Amino acid sequence: MKYTFYLLFLTLLFSCSLTKITDKKMKTSFEEDKIAIEKVMKAQENAWNSGDIDAFMLGYVNSDSLVFIGSRGLTYGWQPTLENYKKGYPDKSAMGKLHFDILELKQLSTEYFYMIGRYELTREKDKPSGYFSLLWQKVKGEWKIIADQTCG
Repeated sequence: MKYTFYLLFLTLLFSCSLTKITDKKMKTSFEEDKIAIEKVMKAQENAWNSGDIDAFMLGYVNSDSLVFIGSRGLTYGWQPTLENYKKGYPDKSAMGKLHFDILELKQLSTEYFYMIGRYELTREKDKPSGYFSLLWQKVKGEWKIIADQTCG
């Protein structure tokens, strides 16, 4: 009886320790992933503000499966999304200065994050702004946007 009690106690103790280790690992992983995603957003902001749409697009998955939903409707694929950006923002003046505010970042799994944010463009004659939601996926060890819904 004593042996069974000690075995049960050790099993319970070990499972509690394992839960704490798993929770700590998940929290550490979340923090590392959050920082990595924020770096991608900052790199996009910097690229945009330099007038470099090609570098801005590095934050998106380079795939036909990329989905972009904007004021002109639905766009599938990296290349059509790039072309739409270049058509809508033909020069640095049209691009203005971009600023992102991340309002929410939720981990959906070890491979996916969901983000809600706000953007603001400051241009000479206007200051358009709006909201976006992004679905992020870890692709080959890097966080990429796989779906973007932007409204303004």
